[in-house]
Amino acid sequence: MNRSAFSRMVLSAAAPADLVLSIAAAAGQSFTETLLVAQGGTELDVHEIVDDRGTRLHTVTIEAGRCEIDYRVEVEGRQDPIAVADLDTIQYLRPSRYCESDTLFPTARSEFTGLQGLDLVTGVSSWVGARLSYVPGASTPTDGAVQTLLDRRGVCRDYAHLVVALLRALDVPARLVSVYAPGLWPMDFHAVAEALVDGRWYAVDATALAPRQSLIRIATGRDASDTAFLSSSGGWVKLLDLEVGAVVDVLPRDDVTELVSIG
Repeated sequence: MNRSAFSRMVLSAAAPADLVLSIAAAAGQSFTETLLVAQGGTELDVHEIVDDRGTRLHTVTIEAGRCEIDYRVEVEGRQDPIAVADLDTIQYLRPSRYCESDTLFPTARSEFTGLQGLDLVTGVSSWVGARLSYVPGASTPTDGAVQTLLDRRGVCRDYAHLVVALLRALDVPARLVSVYAPGLWPMDFHAVAEALVDGRWYAVDATALAPRQSLIRIATGRDASDTAFLSSSGGWVKLLDLEVGAVVDVLPRDDVTELVSIG
C-alpha cells in the first residue's frame, strides 16, 4: 500500500508568534516528506520535537504578516503495530478535557452491559454512529463528549470523543488519533478513536467516512487538546486558508465488524 498526503495553510499574524504544528506523519512509518514554512519569500527554521507516542511536533517563530505552510508526505507500506506502553492502561482510562468518561459512566453501563472485547468496541462505534448526525460546523472547539451526545451531531472529532469517553467508562483504554484519511469526503484532517483490545491498539471510526486500513497517523493523545494541527502563542494568528489531501494506490474496503490497526 502506497499513500500520499499533503496539507497547506495560509496564516496571518498580527504580531510575532510561536507556532506548534502537528501535521507531519508520526514516527515509525516509512516515508519521504517535505515541510516548508515561509514568510515574505524566506524559508523559516523549523525545530522538530517527538513525544513518547511518536507524534512529531514542529515549532517555528513567525513575524507579523502572512505565513505559508506546506507539508507533503509519501508513505510506503504499513508500519508495525505501536507497542503498548505501561502508562497506556492508566493514562487512557482517565477522564480528560473532551472525554468526560466519569459523567458518561451511567449511560455507558446502561447501554453496553455484558459486552466485551470486539463486541463492545463495535457496539459502541455503531451506537455512536447511529445516534449522531455528521454536520460540519455544528460543534464548537470547546464541545466535549457530553455536549456532543446532547446535541446529537458533530464532526469527526466529536464522534471520536464520544467513543473514547464511553469506552473509558467501560474500563477500556481509549485515545484519539489525528490522521490523513485517503477516501475521506469532504477531505480534511480526520480524527478517529483507538481502543486497546487484547494488548493491541485498534482504530475505531464511528463516522465510517474512510477506510481505516489507509489511515496515516499524525498525532496521538488523550483527546483533541493533544492532537490539534496548529496552536500558537504570542501574537494573534488567523487561519486564512487550509487545504488537505490524501490518496492511496488502491482504496481498501473496510468492514466495521473487524479489528483494524492504524498502519
